[in-house]
Order: sequence, then C-alpha cells, then structure tokens
Amino acid sequence: MAISVNEASAVLRAAVRDNIRKRSYLYLVQGGVMVVAGVVALIVPAFIGTGLLALLGWLLILSGIVQVVSLIGATQVPYFWLQLITVVLEVVVGYLLVSNPAAGLVAMTSLMLVLFLVDGFARIVFALMIRPLDDWLWVLASGLVAVACAAILLANLPEAASWLLGVLLGLHLISAGGALGLLAWKLRRAGAEIATEA
Repeated sequence: MAISVNEASAVLRAAVRDNIRKRSYLYLVQGGVMVVAGVVALIVPAFIGTGLLALLGWLLILSGIVQVVSLIGATQVPYFWLQLITVVLEVVVGYLLVSNPAAGLVAMTSLMLVLFLVDGFARIVFALMIRPLDDWLWVLASGLVAVACAAILLANLPEAASWLLGVLLGLHLISAGGALGLLAWKLRRAGAEIATEA
C-alpha cells in the first residue's frame, strides 16, 4: 500500500508537533536560555574588550548544552540528526573559542560563519517541515536571521571586529530562542486546551 507525499508530510508534521508538545517545557527553557545568552552577547561587547571571544564561547557552550538536553529521548523525530549536528557544531565552536581565544579573529569569524550557515539552514528546513503550524514563520525568520548573520560576516571577513561577532551572535540567539519559545508556548497552550475539552 503506497502512501502519498501529502499523507507522509501530514504524518511527519504530526510527529514533530507531538514531540514539541510533549517536551514543551524543555523547549521553553531552551528558548529562554538562548534569549538570555543573546542579550548578554549584545550587551557585553560594549563593556569588554579582551576576553570577549571566550565569553562568546561560553555562551555557545551553554546554549548547546541546553539544546542537547532537549534532544534526549527525541531520536525518533525526523529532524533529530540535523539538530544534533547543529548542536555539536555549536559546542565545538564554543569550546574552540574558550580554549584559545587568541587564535585569531579571522579563524573565529570563519567558525562563526559556518555555525550561522548550518544552524540557519537547519532552522529553515525545520520551519518548512512544520509549515501548517501557526508560528512556523517565526522559526523560518530565525533561520533567515542566521543566514543573514553569515552573509554579514562574510562581507566583513578580513577585518571583522570582535564586537561584530558579539552583536551577530546575540541577534542569532535571540531570534532562534524567541521563535522556539513561542512555538513551544503555543503548542503547550493548544495541548492544554485540548485536554480541558476532553
């Protein structure tokens, strides 16, 4: 018995929606941590010159750890491997920034460029997978923000300043965390309304 593409797509969207609804608390926490880390990344470049790259590294590691926790037990979800690759890349870039912040701004900028591109495309793919949900556009916008951050870095690659890395990382974390938190909140509320009606 063959299944049509539309039927398969509906099954996939339902699985993603159910996973987010079941783990909505973890996704809300993850979104909150990412927004806070993004705000710190935006504020700190104005006050700190040296050590900024190490701080950005710690923010990436913290964000990656929270994302790993939200992925535990979600191996059956279709976007699991794409999200896992993104999280591992985020933690690796964070570790490299922490372990050797003096390695050179160009090398660190290149790592951030790759991170923004991979995470941006992963979020765009995820948004297209959940498209019928009410807030899929916010997830798509967060992916587009990440790709735009990569384009800005690419345009400024030879002489990108550390404050630019902080600002772009902050924008990226705020948009991704806000979109994820909003999606989880809406699905959590929709699940609560369905439970009270039953």
